[in-house]
Amino acid sequence: MEQFNFIVGTIFILLGLFIFGIATLGLFRFHYVLNRVHVAAKCDSLASLLVCVGLMFFSGNVGAILKLLVVVILIWLSNPVASHLVCKIEVETNENITDECEVEEIV
Repeated sequence: MEQFNFIVGTIFILLGLFIFGIATLGLFRFHYVLNRVHVAAKCDSLASLLVCVGLMFFSGNVGAILKLLVVVILIWLSNPVASHLVCKIEVETNENITDECEVEEIV
């Protein structure tokens, strides 16, 4: 059973690190701020979930598993809110936003 936990935990952590790498590549490849924020928000949430699930398999302690679950929940709640606020500030402060993308007027 311990070998199974090690293999599954390693797979989850490696997948999470792979997605973190893809997000880093996306941050360098995209030229516009809204695209970068989108990549960072989506990939960071998924990658942190996968890494935490992998750590849950490595831990065997119920207390540590619950703490990691709380970390995942906090990341999944705070990351979209922070990304939304960054995008909202970009749209409100960038004078040339219509050159880069279509933005609807907020009434």
